[in-house]
Amino acid sequence: MNPIHHNRRALSATEIVTQLTQRNGDAAQGWKLIDGSLEKTYTFANFHETMAFVNALAWVAHREDHHPDLALSYGRCNVRFNTHDVGGISVSDFFCAAAVDALLKN
Repeated sequence: MNPIHHNRRALSATEIVTQLTQRNGDAAQGWKLIDGSLEKTYTFANFHETMAFVNALAWVAHREDHHPDLALSYGRCNVRFNTHDVGGISVSDFFCAAAVDALLKN
């Protein structure tokens, strides 16, 4: 597991807004704070592409030992990150959000 996930804590509201502002202009474009989680919806041309993305995301989540909530349908996948053991959003959530976005970079 990446050392970034050790000794984590819930980020303050100011830290979350700062992180979102920094990331939304770059790799994590489209992430939003919704009901205490980082959330983004990805769209795909078909179910096969959606499932390929979900399988790649599962590999990242397993590698980082930090697992999102997923809701998927034919051509889309909604991803939600929060850190249950700290009761909020941590650096792990932003790290993993960026790693998921990186799956779709050319």
